[in-house]
Amino acid sequence: MAEQVLVTLDCELRDADEPLLHADDMAALRGDGVFETILVRRGRALNLEAHLKRLAQSAAMLELPEQNAQEWRDAVAMAVQRWGDRREGVLRLVYSRGREYAGSAVTAYVLVSPLNQRVHQARSSGVTVISLERGYASDLKEYAPWLLLGAKTLSYAVNMAAIRYAARNGADDVIFVSSDGYVLEGPRSTVMILRGRELVTPPVDYGVLPGTTQRAVFDMADEHGFQASYAPLTVVDLLNADGAWLVSSVALGARITSVNGIRMPEPKLALDVARLIDRAVEKAD
Repeated sequence: MAEQVLVTLDCELRDADEPLLHADDMAALRGDGVFETILVRRGRALNLEAHLKRLAQSAAMLELPEQNAQEWRDAVAMAVQRWGDRREGVLRLVYSRGREYAGSAVTAYVLVSPLNQRVHQARSSGVTVISLERGYASDLKEYAPWLLLGAKTLSYAVNMAAIRYAARNGADDVIFVSSDGYVLEGPRSTVMILRGRELVTPPVDYGVLPGTTQRAVFDMADEHGFQASYAPLTVVDLLNADGAWLVSSVALGARITSVNGIRMPEPKLALDVARLIDRAVEKAD
């Protein structure tokens, strides 16, 4: 098994190769929980506070009991210290409703694992993507709060099915599109395009997950000579952009090299955007 570090929220170090969840944990039975994924680099969990804030927001949307943020910080610190600073890692915060018949006893833990080869490949060579129908209109979030649009839940079966579909069709990743034709997000990333020196991403009102890395980039964009804005985007906008990226906490900025088989040229400012993304996550918090 790959080397991993597992710490429960009460700061108990556990053997990652031994069972942790009960068979009736609601994470396993129904995907009833939330999570966050964070890059560990040089002994730090990058942009941790933004992830803790989003975890709390997602948990509130699922009506999960409120957890003490300091307990998460302590568990993360223990896991990161145990992981060390030799190499990057991917840290997950996992929080579920717990066992089906255990009352208020929730399940919460931190897991650090090695980065997989997909991440290194996406960073260095970019990704090819196909656009797929998401099955709802861009304004659905306003009318259907029970769909938990904008929450990072453990119910990821559709996202993973989309990624497998892309692979079967010769692409690396996916961009979801609303039924009314607007770009939403990737299964595990935020879509960001470049127009001149303006960075643009879809509005969170469209039911997309608020991107922690994208937000850090937008907060620092002005310092690096970029403007940042939220605006409706279509697939045509992606193809006409000066560059496009799938932005996430671990892969950081994966440049989109083709959309639906149509090649996108390498942006003249590709290195500048890559530096901005890297520095933004390093300086956050």
